Parts: sequence; structure tokens; C-alpha cells
Amino acid sequence: MSSFSRSVDLLHRAMDASTLRYQVSANNLANAEVPNFKRTSVTFESQLKRAIESEENAKDSFQMTTTDPRHIPSEGFINYQDVEPRRVTDYLTTSKANGNNVDAEQEAMDILKTQLNYQLLTQMQAFEFSQVKIAMQK
Repeated sequence: MSSFSRSVDLLHRAMDASTLRYQVSANNLANAEVPNFKRTSVTFESQLKRAIESEENAKDSFQMTTTDPRHIPSEGFINYQDVEPRRVTDYLTTSKANGNNVDAEQEAMDILKTQLNYQLLTQMQAFEFSQVKIAMQK
């Protein structure tokens, strides 16, 4: 896979995660006063980092082959394309007397942060395509 297509794919995946994060934060904010509602968040970047690091480590490491499904699988290579954003619900905390754990101010800040992050990702993707356009003009 070329570096251009990999970069565009990673940016696309990050934009998808930002879109989901925005939806989840908006849902949290909408339910900030609902009794016993539990806040949900999105995890993606840490899993993606682990997958990319596993690709780097797998280049120089020994690859174990399994010949039977009962063999213990190795924790070797994780394809970054298999990483998907996940919703995680926080059932452990309660910050209000009604059992709700949503902080409306924090959710509003998360929404703003997500919007700015999405704008940055779109600018990065536009830059990637502008580089291709420049290369094709020469």
C-alpha cells in the first residue's frame, strides 16, 4: 500500500471516529438530566496506535505458525484496518443524586474539541490531495 493511500485511509478512519464521537457526546448532552443515564465515550486512537506499533514490531520479529486451531495464537501483527472505534459506557461513576454521571459542561467541551479535530482532519486530507494534484501537474 502506498504512503498516500495509507495516509488517506488513516485520515478517513479518524474522521469516522470523530463523527461517532460527536454523536455520542451529543447523545450524552441530550440525556444529561435523565435519571440513571450513564455516559458513553469512544475509544479509537489508543487501539490504532497499538496496531501501528504491532506492524512495526512484526517487520523484524519471528512469525509463529499455528497448524491446529487449538494452538495458542500469537499476539503478533494487528492490521490497522481491523481497528474500529468502540463505544464504552461508564457504569462505575455517579456524579448526580439521580444516578446520572453526565457533566453537561464537559460534554459541551468535548463536542467543541471534536469539531475542531474534525476540521483539522479535513484540512490534512485536503493537503494530501493537493500534493497529488501538484505532482500530477508537473
